Parts: sequence; structure tokens; C-alpha cells
Amino acid sequence: MKLLTKLPLVALLAILTLSSCTTDNIDDKADAMELSLQEIQAKTIEVEILDLINDHRLSLGLEPLADMPVVKSVAYSHTDYMVDNDAVSHDNFFRRSNYLKSNAGAKKVSENVAYGYSSAESVVKAWIKSEGHKANIEGDYTNFDISAERNEDGRYYYTNIFIKK
Repeated sequence: MKLLTKLPLVALLAILTLSSCTTDNIDDKADAMELSLQEIQAKTIEVEILDLINDHRLSLGLEPLADMPVVKSVAYSHTDYMVDNDAVSHDNFFRRSNYLKSNAGAKKVSENVAYGYSSAESVVKAWIKSEGHKANIEGDYTNFDISAERNEDGRYYYTNIFIKK
């Protein structure tokens, strides 16, 4: 009998908990970030990563990729999202991809993400050791850019986006 009297309270608590976990706010935030694109100054670590990726591509006889401000801005919006959520993810990738297809002339889009690597060399080496990430680095793309942002603990989150025009 005691269970029956506590059941409505448990049900109400479950409803309140679930309603605060909707993705609507997250999606709205992602929309807002993508709609307010801005030119972002490259950090030293970001330039080093792009150079290391292009050096790797050149060592394989592949064409180097050109950086692109709109790609950087979209990468930044996702890195900022990961920092805010304290989680590495590809959340909302299709939104980023569709935006770049509509606004940057991209025909194909992919991305690498990472967390916690303290240097350009360490994150690029980790991506090259991973089959999927390496495929993006060595893929048939024309442009790319990256965002590296630190969380409150000073650890980096990375978003590296590749596009083919």
C-alpha cells in the first residue's frame, strides 16, 4: 500500500526530470550559433594542426587543403557547443554539413573531433592512428579548418571540418 501512495510522487518527479532533458534547447542553441557566423582569429595551435595535416597529406602525394573562414566559424560553433556541454560529440553534424553545403559550396563534408590533447602534434598523431579520422585527413577534400577551445580546466576541445567544393 505504501508503494501506491508514493507512485504519483515518483511519476511527477520522472515527468519533471524528463521535461528538462529535451533537445529543443540544445538544437535552438546550435541554430543560433550557426546563424551568427563570425570571423575568428586563428590560434597558434590551430595553425600548427592545419600545417601538420597538410604536411601529412603532402608526404603521401596528396594536395594540401586550403583553410576557409566559414568552415572555421562552423567548427568554432561546434567546439563551443562541446565545451559548454563538457562532452566530445558529433551532435548536430548534419546541420553543420547542410549549412556548409548551402553557404560554402561544399559537396561533401566530414569532421574530426577530439578532447584533451595538449599539443598540435599529439592530436594529429591520434587522428592519424585512428582509421576513420585518418580517412578524413587523407580524403578527397579541398578545404578545411579547425577550432581549438579550452574548457574551464584548460583542456582543449577540437573540431576539424573538411569539405570538398
